[in-house]
Amino acid sequence: MTVRSADTISSARTPRADRISAGECSLDDFIAATRRTTDLADYPHAASTERGVLFYDSAAITDLSGEQRAVLSDELADALLNGPGIVVFAGAFDDRHGLAESTEVFTRIIEDQRASGVANGDHFAKPGANDRIWNALQKFAQRAPELFTRYYANDILNLISEAWLGPWYQVTSAINVVNPGGEAQNPHRDYHLGFMSTDTAATFRAHTHRLSPALTLQGAVAHVDMPIESGPTMYLPYSQTYEQGYLAFNLPEFREYFAQNYVQLPLRAGDAVFFNPALFHAAGHNTSSDIKRMANLLQVSSAFGRAMDAVDRSAIMRWIYPSVQALAATGDDRGVAHVIAASAEGYPFPSNLDLDQPLSGLTGESQAELFARAIADRFDTERFDTELSALDRRHIA
Repeated sequence: MTVRSADTISSARTPRADRISAGECSLDDFIAATRRTTDLADYPHAASTERGVLFYDSAAITDLSGEQRAVLSDELADALLNGPGIVVFAGAFDDRHGLAESTEVFTRIIEDQRASGVANGDHFAKPGANDRIWNALQKFAQRAPELFTRYYANDILNLISEAWLGPWYQVTSAINVVNPGGEAQNPHRDYHLGFMSTDTAATFRAHTHRLSPALTLQGAVAHVDMPIESGPTMYLPYSQTYEQGYLAFNLPEFREYFAQNYVQLPLRAGDAVFFNPALFHAAGHNTSSDIKRMANLLQVSSAFGRAMDAVDRSAIMRWIYPSVQALAATGDDRGVAHVIAASAEGYPFPSNLDLDQPLSGLTGESQAELFARAIADRFDTERFDTELSALDRRHIA
């Protein structure tokens, strides 16, 4: 048996990769990481690139299947991880998804909030400056379940979510309206580590800094045309590749560099932007006099992470079940699967294993599996409600 001496323990080398600190942040290294060009030849499915950002024609890639879809998914994942960190899907949402009707629903919810005296705050703006619908996923399903089903049958959302997060992802949504005069944000990274103070983020070791971006996907669906004067989001391509970025984005020299080098591109209603949450980004200043810049901010979480929003997915499933049945009757199995993925919990954990013992395989049934089984076996609403209630009870301690 070998016994370490106290001297040996005190002199043991701590691997450099274990910890990072704000003192290690180097603007020169950051500049080197972000001064890269995007070669369209590396992304054969992309239609174009503008200032390093990749643009995809949604009509050209929607409904690809099999190996073609797998290859495209590989391309998108690489673009978010090693490439510019941001992709734009032109025309991702349109009349098929009820784009205009959903914009009207969100507008009415905001009007109702105002009438009831609700003034929702914002993570990065002064309270009352903008309009927000928190947990818009649930409120949308309750207010307009048929429209919700059309909207979340969207193929692009499923494509990019699975490419980055794999199956069983969790969709959450917040509607953000930046009104005329709305000020620009400071550059930042997003949830998880991006929502911590620098000192707190520094307590997590380097491997967690590398892991955090793989736990969420950030997205935004433009619900109105967004010319530059309306202040669409500013991005710094390739900034997600800088490992110390969660500690650097608050440093003055990094903010100044962002201000001098960001990319800001106009969007049309229905365009969708998705980006690595570690990408340095910030909402722009709405200098227009009449454009209320509305976007559906989609934060999609890995099955292995924790979503920011608390969502009653059982309630959503009950509200939309008849409309998903109707969609299934049209033969759109793919759209049905997309709606289920966006609404139901796809991961069977956490669970009460006293009640939810895996009698076959390693897990019990997930909400998404129950939803798919109910549609396939044509449960009526009463049976669906009964089985969902029983499933929910098995997941309560």
